[in-house]
Amino acid sequence: MSTVVTGAFLAGVVAGYGVAIPVGAIAVLILGLAARTSFRVGASAALGVATADGIYAGVAAFGGAVVAGWLAPFATPLRLVAAAVLLGLAGYGAWRALRPRGSADPAAGVGRAARRGLDTPIRAFAGILALTLLNPATVVYFTALVLGRVELGGSGFALATLFTLGVFLASASWQLLIAAGGTMVGRVLTGVRGRLVTALSSSAIIAALAVAMLLNGH
Repeated sequence: MSTVVTGAFLAGVVAGYGVAIPVGAIAVLILGLAARTSFRVGASAALGVATADGIYAGVAAFGGAVVAGWLAPFATPLRLVAAAVLLGLAGYGAWRALRPRGSADPAAGVGRAARRGLDTPIRAFAGILALTLLNPATVVYFTALVLGRVELGGSGFALATLFTLGVFLASASWQLLIAAGGTMVGRVLTGVRGRLVTALSSSAIIAALAVAMLLNGH
């Protein structure tokens, strides 16, 4: 039982890093807030991202646990579909990282639009939470992960809770690193090379999860 519990938590940690480490517009915004205001504001924004990731992970995990028994007869095709979705997300992330970039930086637009009014911890948390919840790819990602692992059924509540906790802690640790790094670490992560490395790393993690899902089904 302890191995199963540990596995659920570690699965959440890996999944959390998989969705957190690509450095995009929200990460740049967190960096800018921390540099312009204070670490408290940047950390609040970081926890807003982690909370959104945790919410989506919880919805997917608890929903997956509820319907796992119903889907058990279709475990194999479901696992194949989920793995295909993850591979698609991994490929899309890698494509976005490798494609030529135009002169306009979408992160700059988000930063200009959102920085004003986010200069207190509460506003930063609420604003970044709302912005992150608007990303539908996150819930697709977690749903594919959980529904592809129908073994979250059975002792579903405990395992889903640990999975969600693992996602939240992984996401929070990464986002807080960005906030704490300030301009020094932040410029490395948000530069062209930093974004490329983090995006490709995320794609590799997601692809590895898809492959592991396929292998566990045999």
